[in-house]
This record gives sequence, C-alpha cells and structure tokens, in this order.
Amino acid sequence: MGAQDGPGPTLINSVQRAMRLLEAVSAHENGAPAKQLARETGLPLATAYHLLRTLLHDGYVRKLDDGGFVLGDKLQTLQSTGRAQALLSRVRPTLAALRDELATAAYLTFYEDGEIRVAEIVDGPGTPRVDLWVGFEDAGHATALGKSVLRELDEEARQDYLSRHHLADLTPRTITSLPVLLQRLETPPLAPAITDLEEYALGTVCVAVPVYSGDTLGSLGVSLPSNRLSRLPEIRERLLPTASRVTRSLSLTI
Repeated sequence: MGAQDGPGPTLINSVQRAMRLLEAVSAHENGAPAKQLARETGLPLATAYHLLRTLLHDGYVRKLDDGGFVLGDKLQTLQSTGRAQALLSRVRPTLAALRDELATAAYLTFYEDGEIRVAEIVDGPGTPRVDLWVGFEDAGHATALGKSVLRELDEEARQDYLSRHHLADLTPRTITSLPVLLQRLETPPLAPAITDLEEYALGTVCVAVPVYSGDTLGSLGVSLPSNRLSRLPEIRERLLPTASRVTRSLSLTI
C-alpha cells in the first residue's frame, strides 16, 4: 500500500497493483470479473475491488452488464495521444533544423474535427514565437497557417469552416471581407505557399505551405519580423521541400 522500502527508486505499491490490473483487463477482450482478475494478478479480492472501483470512476476501465471489466475510454484517449506524440517526435528535428536555417520560429498545424489547431511550435531565444493572443481556432482567416489549410480544403469543408467562424478584425491589415478572403485564397502570389502580412499581429509576417498526416490536412509555416518581408520568396523555396519531408515522416505507420 505504501512506498517500497530499501535501496533503489521509490515505488508506490498501489500504482503497481493498478497497472497489473489494467494489464490483466487488457488480456480479456470480452471482459473478466473482479474475482478472475484478482486471481490472475495475485491480489486480495478486496484490494482488486477497491482498485477497480477507482479505475472505473476515472474512466480507465468500464464495467459490462455481466459484471466483467474491459478497458475504458480514458485509456483509448491516452493511446491516441501517445500515437500523436510519437508522430510529432519524428518531425521535431526537421522543424528545429528549419528554425535554425531560417532563423525563424516554426509551426505545425492540423485540421481536426473542423478546427485548425496548433500541433507543434519550435522556437528559441533568438527566434521567439508569435504571441498567440487569439487562439488559432478563431484566427484561421488571419494567419498563414490557417489560410493554407483553408486553401487546401474542398469547397464544402471550407464553407462549413467559414460559416462557423467570424472574420474578426485582429489588426488594421486583417481581411474581414469574405469575398476578398476567398479571392486571396484562390490566387496567392507565392502559391502553393500563402502569407500573413501583419494580419494576425502587427510587426510580424508569416508564410505557410500545406502538409498531410495520412488523410489529415495541416500546414507548416514560419514567422518573422516584418522588416524581413523581402525574404518570403526565399523562405518559400525552403519550406516546400521541408513540407514534403514532414508529410513523408507523418505518413509512416507506427
């Protein structure tokens, strides 16, 4: 019940017992009752009951109508999160190399559940990230990363997104007219790259290009001070092959 005594790391016995129970539950696709799980893990029945009640309350196991226990939704969520973390770990070195090469902060977003979400930001002391004073979910129209995603969506998905999101006026340069925004999405000067020219934050410009993680659309971009605006065409040429590498890495099966 308490911490393990003796040399070496301090181990919490109750945590170890809970983990053994979860391992036992996972071995039974159709569920197993508490008595069987206690027997398989070598736990006293009362202890197994207490731990299972706690795991049930927190969503780590689910109790079937016949009294058997199976793994719960919380573990499935953790498994999905773990896969996402493993995927991102593949591309962080590429994003870091991009940051160092261009002296810019690098960003990766994905379009998930109808929203544009930041998945990763790689910055540094000399390459600070943009102050995300408005969440990307509410600023897709004003960021290069968001506009890159919107440009790649099919017409139905784009209309759905824009019908749910107000074109907020974030700076004097933000595009708040839907016809103007759609026209800019169709004919960006640096296509397939797209820019944000102080539309999200004054003093900052950004450029982004599309990436994919399997069938999931995303964007890769960088931000830099507006006095480096003339570098955007050069940066576009570096972003395109980097985006291809990121897509290949994200498309590998774990």
